[in-house]
Amino acid sequence: MGAATKLVFAVFLISCSSGAILGRSETQECIFYNANWETDKTNRSGIELCYGDKDKRRHCFATWKNISGTIEIVKKGCWLDDINCYDRTDCIEKKDSPDVFFCCCEGNMCNQHFFYFPEMEVTQPTSNPVASKPPLFSTLLYSLVPIMGIAVIILVSFWMYRHHKLAYPPVLVPTQDPGPPPPSPLMGLKPLQLLEIKARGRFGCVWKAQLLNEYVAVKIFPIQDKQSWQNEYEIYSLPGMKHENILQFIGAEKRGTNIDVDLWLITAFHEKGSLTDFLKANVVSWNELCHIAESMARGLAYLHEDIPGLKDGHKPAISHRDIKSKNVLLKNNLTACIADFGLALKFEAGKSAGDTHGQVGTRRYMAPEVLEGAINFQRDAFLRIDMYAMGLVLWELASRCTASDGVNELEALSHQPKLIKHVKDLWMSTCCLSRKRWASIPPLKICRRL
Repeated sequence: MGAATKLVFAVFLISCSSGAILGRSETQECIFYNANWETDKTNRSGIELCYGDKDKRRHCFATWKNISGTIEIVKKGCWLDDINCYDRTDCIEKKDSPDVFFCCCEGNMCNQHFFYFPEMEVTQPTSNPVASKPPLFSTLLYSLVPIMGIAVIILVSFWMYRHHKLAYPPVLVPTQDPGPPPPSPLMGLKPLQLLEIKARGRFGCVWKAQLLNEYVAVKIFPIQDKQSWQNEYEIYSLPGMKHENILQFIGAEKRGTNIDVDLWLITAFHEKGSLTDFLKANVVSWNELCHIAESMARGLAYLHEDIPGLKDGHKPAISHRDIKSKNVLLKNNLTACIADFGLALKFEAGKSAGDTHGQVGTRRYMAPEVLEGAINFQRDAFLRIDMYAMGLVLWELASRCTASDGVNELEALSHQPKLIKHVKDLWMSTCCLSRKRWASIPPLKICRRL
């Protein structure tokens, strides 16, 4: 082999070892960086020597994050043989908006600078690498603008609806189905706020509520008791029903939708509650007994009376059909007023009382003819049933009386005949009953037991 041949062969070997014929640069060193150097117990930054098999390529890499436009380097260092890094002299990330950016390259310390070009447009690297901003603004713009537009439309629609409802308040209660309820607890222009439950009964519960600066009572019926609610409203709406000894009616409403409908009846609120609750916690003096008994009797007498020629029309006779101490409310001065007309019947001249069931009310207060099913479905029969129940309420009242002159309850037993006589005289004078009619009223027999 000649000298020239040897020279050519030597140059060939040197070229192969240097990688010149492969068109690549050999990677010996890379920039090193570790953001978690304390946890991994390594150096934070420096230069890393790359080792590997002689037949494998070696590369440099860099990983970083873009947090709201701020570049945070995660790691830099040597990378093993990876076909994706071949013949790359610059460290460039080309994926579109990855969570963690990654690039690799060939050549000593080629990862000193890194770039982000998602559209495959590689430009000449500069000394200060700047990652291109992701399309964050455009994403927020396209996402938030429609949402804000919809929210503005909803708010404007709600304001217009409320303005329309306040400008044209609905009729408080129609005679037919009230239809859809208002969206907020309004009664005309007045806000109504429920405060606490004061009582529970067969047809619903009674709330203490606030209407502007005064307290009112709200009786809430479930939808299955709509008939009772409707009947109370119709009785309260009759002409001449404004009386001192009948509970003051304010209004009625329908709240909720579909199966969640509640029926509201709004009346005056009396802090002392019912006669039942009052007698459980108190005893009454003789004067208090007479005042309560007289106001109860006046209320029932007015309810039973047929009064033509009133300003607002003809008041028919009304039978309550559920007189009991729980349905008698006491005002602050112990004046009684009658409430709860869910079972009441009105009797208009020349008209039938309708298809009604005689055995209704509370069994404890039912007259014997009602319990025996022998009731005569005439007006006077129903009125006598109310009078019988009122006699039992008077008996409850008398049993919690201290009697006159401050005597104690044991001494009061000896005064019962005098007490019953006064109650009887009071009842007769208030209800304008003849002695003959009084003698036929069953409560007299109950009073004789005292």
